[in-house]
Amino acid sequence: MALNARLDHRNPLVFDTHELGRRPGALQRLTRTVDAPKDFGLKEVIGVPEGAPVELQLRLESVMEGVLVTGTARAAAEGECVRCLEPLQLDVEAEFQEMFSYPDADDRGRVIAEPGDDAEDDEDRLFLEDGLFDLEPVLRDAVVLALPMQPVCQEDCPGLCAECGARLADDPDHHHDAVDIRWAALQGLADTMSDGEKDEMSGAEPGVDEKQEK
Repeated sequence: MALNARLDHRNPLVFDTHELGRRPGALQRLTRTVDAPKDFGLKEVIGVPEGAPVELQLRLESVMEGVLVTGTARAAAEGECVRCLEPLQLDVEAEFQEMFSYPDADDRGRVIAEPGDDAEDDEDRLFLEDGLFDLEPVLRDAVVLALPMQPVCQEDCPGLCAECGARLADDPDHHHDAVDIRWAALQGLADTMSDGEKDEMSGAEPGVDEKQEK
């Protein structure tokens, strides 16, 4: 990734590393609760609602080439059961680790004249900008990976009735009498034959009204 766009220190997901310093081995632990950004999850499946609290526990470690950020995020996600379509809520915990490189150092921590000389390497790297880093893209990826692709309200959710759409968990004995179309056809033939027999017993031709005969 290329150098970050200008970062805003007022953004709750932008962190300042000046206090940490650049001495390798220096550590800083942070705890922060932030509002979830927009589209924080799997679109139209499950996600953390915009503005919902996200608890962050971070460990910042200064290394030769930058700042290694290790952390855990906890939040409540909301979605819809893929089987019965009922709303659901679940707690999500996502762990992540990312290196934010100094813009003036290469992979070995050596100072280089111009950051981003190797464009291919820079595409996969995140950089510090004036001692700041933006955690949002890292956090978003971690949360998405921690969410279930097919959320269910409970592991054994039976889903909906394929014929009428009733929620089977509400009525475990719910069922429909199965009708074999082959037997249904035979039953219709039997009914037709029975009508003919009745006509013969009455002395009238099938389908002819007795009153008409008279």
